[in-house]
Amino acid sequence: MERILITGGLVITATDEIHADVLIDHGKIAALASPGTHAWSDYRTIDATGKYVIPGGVDAHTHMEMPFGGTTSADTFETGTRAAAWGGTTTIVDFAIQPRGGSLREGLDTWHEKAEAKCSIDYGFHMIMSDVNESSLKEMDTLVELGVSSFKLFTAYPGVFLSDDGQILRAMQRASGNGGLVMIHAENGLAIDVLVEQALARGERDPRYHGEVRKALLEAEATHRAIRLSQVAGAPVYVVHVSAEQAVAEIAKARDDGLPVFGETCPQYLFLSTDNLAEPDFEGAKYVCSTPLRPKEHQAALWRGLRTNDLQVVSTDHCPFCFKGQKDLGIGDFSKIPNGLPGVENRMDLLHQAVLDGHISRTRWIEIACASPAKMFGLYPRKGTIAPGADADVVIYDPTAEQVLSVETHHMNVDYSAYEGKHITGRVETVLSRGVPVIDRHSYVGHPGHGTYLPRALGHYAN
Repeated sequence: MERILITGGLVITATDEIHADVLIDHGKIAALASPGTHAWSDYRTIDATGKYVIPGGVDAHTHMEMPFGGTTSADTFETGTRAAAWGGTTTIVDFAIQPRGGSLREGLDTWHEKAEAKCSIDYGFHMIMSDVNESSLKEMDTLVELGVSSFKLFTAYPGVFLSDDGQILRAMQRASGNGGLVMIHAENGLAIDVLVEQALARGERDPRYHGEVRKALLEAEATHRAIRLSQVAGAPVYVVHVSAEQAVAEIAKARDDGLPVFGETCPQYLFLSTDNLAEPDFEGAKYVCSTPLRPKEHQAALWRGLRTNDLQVVSTDHCPFCFKGQKDLGIGDFSKIPNGLPGVENRMDLLHQAVLDGHISRTRWIEIACASPAKMFGLYPRKGTIAPGADADVVIYDPTAEQVLSVETHHMNVDYSAYEGKHITGRVETVLSRGVPVIDRHSYVGHPGHGTYLPRALGHYAN
């Protein structure tokens, strides 16, 4: 395996910014050294002068090849991980799904088959529990031992994924005993279904009504309920894809009370809004996801939550469906539009733009995109930082390069960009995964099968 010396760059981690050379040996960070003190002939040298040297991104929420709404998300593990690498992400944690009436292990095995020998970058799995019963509750202990230490439950999608409060409580109690983490999709799905039925009866069928029926108050209510159930169970809880100001307030209050409550948001909630859902000629369908996009006024609370650490992680919830042939299943009925957006390639760039826009600092960029998700999901310090002993997942990032996000130039397997025409300053130049180049000066040099499966330890759940 090649030995590499990265020289001349500004190394940025979640805690520090230092001008240092980075030495890589056998796929690991061997040392950080004073600039210019090492020039050994047996090292390949990468000149990062004027660039940032940052950890590879950790996207802890993706859905590759996910069946949903009569179709399947458009990115395979091969195309999706390649696109992630183009965007500076070197680790994903995807969601395996327990089949209704089946076992957790059956779902995990299915996702292993989908991903094995297909990924360009490293990957792990969460487990969606769609059938909470005595058998699956016992299986949670086994999965934790196998390195799948997080379990997602839903208060939404009745008849598909929804678990009732008793089932959620039982899963949280089990996690309290085995050290796992329960993740919650927090929306009141039963109430939402009533509002969907009423909207359709009134003839309200366009994509914008998707956002109107999935009300912010119903996200906040479900968030509050999940927090209280976790408090009863004595277990931590992680609320996924937080989109509403009122839900942030519920999380912030719980954390102020000292409870182990955590939350993530996603770039779509930080940069897009209900204005996109209202785009004419069914274009709004491109932006249908759940939780839904909110009015722009909610964005300030999300940015504030990221600055105050009431929200710890920015993931993508990458779940792409093509506009033609998939999203158009919902023409004439917004409730049939497959829920999900593409974004795994855009997250690191969008968050760097947020640094330039004054929303977050550079170290916070790395914290919410790399270090915090690695810590939360049992991958730190192997992933998420640049330090001796860590995997050499390293990105050379040009902070001054300009680009325009577009379907014409992205590498995700979807026929539109959610950020079409957005001007961004900052661009990934080179990406190493365990010391092996995947992107080399704007060229893809990786290959399917380089990425390895990551059994995960228990996360760090300190409030």
